[in-house]
Amino acid sequence: MTNVSLITKGIIKENPVFVLLLGMCPTLAVTGSGINGFAMGAATMFVLILSNIVISGIKSTIPSKVRIPAYIVVIATFVTIVQLLMEAYTPSLHKQLGLFIPLIVVNCLILGRAEAFASKNNMFHSFLDGLGMGLGFTFGLTILGLVRELLGAGTLFGINITGMQHPKMMLVFILPPGAFIVLAYLVSLNRMVQKNK
Repeated sequence: MTNVSLITKGIIKENPVFVLLLGMCPTLAVTGSGINGFAMGAATMFVLILSNIVISGIKSTIPSKVRIPAYIVVIATFVTIVQLLMEAYTPSLHKQLGLFIPLIVVNCLILGRAEAFASKNNMFHSFLDGLGMGLGFTFGLTILGLVRELLGAGTLFGINITGMQHPKMMLVFILPPGAFIVLAYLVSLNRMVQKNK
């Protein structure tokens, strides 16, 4: 597998949100706006890349019996770093994402990539895999958040694009049921595009 395909497979062919359907908890819970989707995706990508690199580097020293707990400790370390950085430098965003930042530790995307890829490949390829999957996850969450925000509030990244003073759009799209509806349409659209290639 080439270096470029390691990156692009996570964005297109194996997109965590639209193809693999991984990490559904943050996908559905925090994508009420584009900025929230992007921030959660970026935080997850940071953890994914660094945990992949570290796990790939220490894979030969971890006994097989404690492999999964060791991976979780590595992942939790980077999640704690992300949480503290967000709390210090972007407190309002940290408050909006709330409990879903610590839940990155148990995101099946990160643990799955650690087990399926980082534990079997070198550090550079593990970095590329983490980057590709992280970009795909960030892309998916951002698109989902933007569509929900546009349909529900008439804004994009918090900027009113409708021209109305207080736009009253389809409020259901900002609420949890809207996440399911928009995700279903985006998954279907992605499958149609992939099928017609």
